[in-house]
Amino acid sequence: MTESSPPNLLFYCQHSLGIGHLTRSFALARALRERFSVVFLNGGKLPQGVSVPTGVSCIHLPPLGMDDGHTVVSRDTGIDVAAARAERRQLIGRAVEATQPAVLIVELFPFGRKKFADEILPMIRAARRQGAKVVCSLRDILVDARPDQQHHDDRAAWLVNRYFDAVLVHSDAAFARLEETFRPRRTLRTPVWHTGFVVPERRVDAHLARGEHVVVSAGGGIVGDSLFRAALEAHRLTGVRMQIVAGPFLPEPQWQALQREAADLPGVQLFRHVSDLAGVMSTARASISQCGYNTALDLVVSQVPALVVPYATATENEQRQRAERLAALGAVQCLDPDQLDGPALAVAIVDLLQFRPRPAALSLSGARRSAELLAQLAAQRAMPAAALEAA
Repeated sequence: MTESSPPNLLFYCQHSLGIGHLTRSFALARALRERFSVVFLNGGKLPQGVSVPTGVSCIHLPPLGMDDGHTVVSRDTGIDVAAARAERRQLIGRAVEATQPAVLIVELFPFGRKKFADEILPMIRAARRQGAKVVCSLRDILVDARPDQQHHDDRAAWLVNRYFDAVLVHSDAAFARLEETFRPRRTLRTPVWHTGFVVPERRVDAHLARGEHVVVSAGGGIVGDSLFRAALEAHRLTGVRMQIVAGPFLPEPQWQALQREAADLPGVQLFRHVSDLAGVMSTARASISQCGYNTALDLVVSQVPALVVPYATATENEQRQRAERLAALGAVQCLDPDQLDGPALAVAIVDLLQFRPRPAALSLSGARRSAELLAQLAAQRAMPAAALEAA
C-alpha cells in the first residue's frame, strides 16, 4: 500500500438462510469503498439478481448455508460440506495474507455463526497478528430465546472481549440497543457503537400515486411459503389484487406449487425476485410481509401501509420483537404468526386498507456512520479503540 492509497479492509459475511445479512453487508461495502479498498469474502450462494457492489473485490467461497434444521449444507452440488470447509479455510487464509487488512469486519460472529468458528477464529487471529483492527457488524435485534441462551451470551462476550476492537450495532439506539437482547454475566469491555440503520441506496418517492394492488413478500423467501399460501386464500376471500414476490430462496418445489395454485387467479401476479423491493412497495396500495431487518427498512422508507407477520419459532424471536416495536411506533400493523391463515389474513387486509402509518423517526445513516467510525479506527491503529468517539 502506498501513502496515497486507501487502507485495505477485509469483510467476511456468511449468509445462511435468507438474503438479509448479505443485503446489509453489501450496503455497508458500498459506503466503505469511499474510504477503503474493500475485499469481500462471500460465504453463501449469491442469489440471482443480486450484484456485487461496483468497486468491491469479491472472493466467492464454496457456498455453505443452513437447512431448516440448522444443519450446515453445501449450496453447490459439486462439493460436499467437508471439502467445502477445507477449501474455504485455504481461500480465507490466502485472502488475509494477500490483503494485509487494516480492518477486518466479521458479520454477526460471535453473536451467531458458531458453526463457522473453525474458519472465522483462524482468520481473526491471522489478521490480528498483522495488526488489523477486528470489528463485528451486527443487526439491531438478536435472537434471545435459545435453550442455552446464557451460555451463548457468556461465550460471545468472552470472544468479543478477547478478539474484537469494536462492535458496530446497525440500529438507532432509541429503537433497539444491544444490551436489550444480549445479557452476558460479564460486561463487555469492547466498545459498542450504535450506528443507525443501514439502508441500501434507493430512489423511492413516497409521494408517487399508488396502485390498487397489495404486494406480498417474505425477504429471501426460504420460510415464506405459509404466508404466500395464506395470501392466495385471502385473495379468494377478498378479491384484493396482489403481487407476490416469492424471493430467490423459496424452495423450487414450493415456487412451482405456488405458480400452479395462482394460475387460475387473474388478480394475482407472481415474481420470483425484484431488485428493489422498496420501489415496488412505493407503488402499492399496501404491503404484507415478514419483518426481517431489510424488509422493515423497506417499509419505513417507502411509507407504505404495512401489515407484518413476523417469522417466529420457539427459538427465533428477533422478527417478532422488531415487529412489536414498529407497531408501537404506529409504523406498521402486526398479525400474530400463530394466527396466520387465509381467513385471519383476509380480516387483517380489510383493516390494513384503512391504515395510515406514522412516519418512523429512525436514524437511517448507519452505512455512512459505520464508514466514518472504521476510518477513524484504521487511522488510529496504534491507539485503543476506547479512545475513539462512541456512538
